[in-house]
Amino acid sequence: MIKTDAVPGDYVEIHLTRVIYEGILLEVPDDEKGIVLLKLDSGYNIGFNKKDILKINVLGKAKEKEEEIQIKKDNEKPNIAMIITGGTIASSYDSKTGGVHPLTSPESLFKFYPELFNKVNVAKVEIPFMKASEDMDFKDWQKIARVAEKLLKDNNIKGIIITHGTDTLHYTSSALSFFLRNLNKPVVLTYSQRSVDRASSDANLNLQCSALAAISDMAEVMLVGHASSNDDYCYAMPGVKVRKLHTSRRDAFKVVNGKPYARIFPDRIELISNYKTRNKNKVKTDVKFEDKVALVKIYPGQNPNILDYYAKEKYKGIVLELSGLGHAPTKRARKPWTKKLEEIQKKGIIVCAVSQCINGRVDPLVYSNGREILATGVIYLEDMLAETAFVKLSWVLGHEDWKKDKKIVKEKMLENVAGELNNRIE
Repeated sequence: MIKTDAVPGDYVEIHLTRVIYEGILLEVPDDEKGIVLLKLDSGYNIGFNKKDILKINVLGKAKEKEEEIQIKKDNEKPNIAMIITGGTIASSYDSKTGGVHPLTSPESLFKFYPELFNKVNVAKVEIPFMKASEDMDFKDWQKIARVAEKLLKDNNIKGIIITHGTDTLHYTSSALSFFLRNLNKPVVLTYSQRSVDRASSDANLNLQCSALAAISDMAEVMLVGHASSNDDYCYAMPGVKVRKLHTSRRDAFKVVNGKPYARIFPDRIELISNYKTRNKNKVKTDVKFEDKVALVKIYPGQNPNILDYYAKEKYKGIVLELSGLGHAPTKRARKPWTKKLEEIQKKGIIVCAVSQCINGRVDPLVYSNGREILATGVIYLEDMLAETAFVKLSWVLGHEDWKKDKKIVKEKMLENVAGELNNRIE
């Protein structure tokens, strides 16, 4: 039995026969009492069998109380606001369990990322909720939009940074792109893929770059994050043309069917493409949203009767992720979709089509089955991303005066409201 005064949270030295490890001692689950867990300085956790450990030395005791931080304002720096919603970027590790938990105050966040203040003052902080992004829905997007509207109308605020979890960040950025009309200042969404306890955390650079974006001339809803796996610069990316393309890389988000607005280094911005500039518009929110909209992916051999569920549940719209240029099984397939698509559209359900492909646009006129699908009345959405199409259709159908007429719905879906359509893909 190892004799030690070490408790979870202490910084310790674990001696094995030939190797010594240093790190933070972690709590052990009840069903694994035969092991000792250690968080290494790299941020990774490692486990040891107790019988293999010669001794454990305490190098530093666990902190009983989080130290307070004083935020000092510099009158020479521009003011920005922050909206903190949760996610890895607004979490810290628990030295006892090795897991992450939400930060309890803005000061806790700022303690980890003091470089945020190199270029700006954080004059206002709003925390409408703290959630993992996978737990969010449209009501949370509406709440963020309303908070943002209030901050954007403040003449002392140059721009806004919104911290957010990564899993559904591109849904939120799309929603805000449609919800915030007459945008006058930068609205910057940012994130971190890796928690603050890891040496490879991406949060610090992302926040520094976001601060520069928030005081820039770009009056856009944009996502700012690592451009590569290195800590060199970030991209400022259009909120409606971005998608999470990797589960864990720091440069997980990429622009699809478009270009970033800019490269952002900690000390400068290099412009790449056109954007709307800062202006004196009076921003207003349009947060109408129809909850009865679905996003459905077509796969080989899929039974079209799945659409009966949405008709029974009185859904108002469906976005279909079709294969290739915009194809679904037709008359030559064992389970053709054509008849069922005609049926549900006669019941008043709006059906739109996007491609499952990452890049490119739908074009139903190239192949005969695409023409058959088009003939049923399906609205093909050019190069729009599936997630953006889902959000936009929900937003369009949320307007009572628009959804009464399918022609108006089609016009609105094919109107380039927030840069979601790109006529020329390079």
